[in-house]
Amino acid sequence: MARLLAIIVLLTAPIICAAASLTRVGLKRWSDDEHPFDTVTIEGPDGSIRSRHLSLGATTINMWVPDKYGQMRDLVAGYDNLTMYLNGTRYFGPVVGRYANRIKNGTFSIPPTRYTPTSGPNVYHIPTNENNGADTLHGGIDGFDHRTWVIDAQTSNSVTYSYVDPDGREGFPGTVTTYVTYTLHNGSTWSFKMSASADSATPILLSSHDYWNFDAWNESTSIMNYTLQLSGSRVIETDGILVPTGGLQDVSGTAYDFRTARTIGSMFNDTAGFCGTGCEGYDTCWIYDDVPGRGAEPKMSVWSGNSGIRLDIWSNQPAAQVYTCNGIQTANVTMPRKADQGGPGAVYENHSCMVIEQEGWIDAINNPQWGQDQIYGPGRGYLWTSTYRFSIQQ
Repeated sequence: MARLLAIIVLLTAPIICAAASLTRVGLKRWSDDEHPFDTVTIEGPDGSIRSRHLSLGATTINMWVPDKYGQMRDLVAGYDNLTMYLNGTRYFGPVVGRYANRIKNGTFSIPPTRYTPTSGPNVYHIPTNENNGADTLHGGIDGFDHRTWVIDAQTSNSVTYSYVDPDGREGFPGTVTTYVTYTLHNGSTWSFKMSASADSATPILLSSHDYWNFDAWNESTSIMNYTLQLSGSRVIETDGILVPTGGLQDVSGTAYDFRTARTIGSMFNDTAGFCGTGCEGYDTCWIYDDVPGRGAEPKMSVWSGNSGIRLDIWSNQPAAQVYTCNGIQTANVTMPRKADQGGPGAVYENHSCMVIEQEGWIDAINNPQWGQDQIYGPGRGYLWTSTYRFSIQQ
């Protein structure tokens, strides 16, 4: 417990600049900077964890941890050809924002209102990019995942990125300055911190959008036998296109209930419609239970019996979205796996991975009845911290 608390404290520690592994790919200018394809490789001091990150989207493109045999495995989906991140449609590993997840009709007001009018002096419109204009996903057509972030500081086990999002870009008010720090620690532990400040009132909701397979797509390409435990007794109700309705649902007696550990596939046949009309699987936002005296207990845990790899998550965020890669493979869209995951001949298949997003209540800017204040500005900064600890399930 003492070591875990020390790691959490390190999230706010100053960063000491030193040399780390930086790779520059000489490609033409794109987006805000000349170097979207710069990569940084960092490693935990004891060598138990290693990761690689891309300036485009502050994206995590590899995450290696040891399995029960002591072999390092790359657990996140992505592309070997870095230029594919330019046109990727699946948000493989970036920071998503300025407002993650969905915004109903791509519209909100400041202050937020339950039924946002279509126009007015305090009404803002973000370009819609999903469901024929019915909503905005992950900050719009040109969200944070499409921006080239600046490498501000780096050491052998840490890298900090920054990005300044100007007033009016993608329709959002105010200039927002964001810092993202990834740090690897002893004991296969990854901590990351996202902080943002704004010069005027604006909504901010950030998250990390990594796709996980804890077997690295080796023994199994299905996550159905993974065991999940999630401390959340409510989920946010959504409609057929996954836009929040304003309601909350108790998970008791439903396939949403992972308060007691069970396999993801154990009630999968009962998930019809959970991920939208005609869809089977999870694409759901759980609200974490605020349990007094939780102490060092993780908010979420997931593990695979094949590799033995277990992930425990601690976060200051009040909710988590879990997406079970429903529809990642379609008749028209397939994505080759990375070479160390069996590609490029094999592709990422439906239900072969899971996205875990630590975040605020989704579309709370259109649901003020929830009491979630997601408007930030002068005097009120945004802070997101999470710690992911990998171990071997005993």
